[in-house]
Amino acid sequence: MIWETIASSFTLVAASEMGDKTQLLAFSLAGRFRRPWTVLAGILVATLANHALASSLGVWISAYVPARIMASVLAATFIGFGIWALRPDPRDACDKPARFGPFVSTVLLFFLAEMGDKTQLATVALAARFGSAVFVTVGTTLGMLAADGLAVFLGEKFAAKVRGRWLRICAAGLFFLFGLASAWSAVRG
Repeated sequence: MIWETIASSFTLVAASEMGDKTQLLAFSLAGRFRRPWTVLAGILVATLANHALASSLGVWISAYVPARIMASVLAATFIGFGIWALRPDPRDACDKPARFGPFVSTVLLFFLAEMGDKTQLATVALAARFGSAVFVTVGTTLGMLAADGLAVFLGEKFAAKVRGRWLRICAAGLFFLFGLASAWSAVRG
């Protein structure tokens, strides 16, 4: 169950982060600061903080909502995220000059950009589904680092070869699969 939780969380968040505004922010910060390891460290700290809060909320919710209702809500939520994933994100990365240096700037900008983002909300839903704040946070954080590491280290080369539309379709497909699995749990209930 631990590895399923981590692998599912990793896969869903890594796929849905592709082409997301925070991935574009990672690309922008790496280009601005030209210190990829510092930017990636900032992404790690921001994501751990943000997703630990989100997964804790998900576990708390699942403790107070009956399993069948939770499975139904999760099914609708994941399917909604799938529809959301099909829409391109606006390119609204911050272009203001850095005041705090690459690490602190990355932590602050990334933490704020993740608030209310589909990957943060997916983290809440995953934690509610699996009932584990720690292992969901590990999986989603690794997923964010994998996707954003591509942006930080490969950036333009990767973006030129892979169309954003196909990435969104793959991410939506994963959300739909999770939604169907949750719907099946609700029906079996």
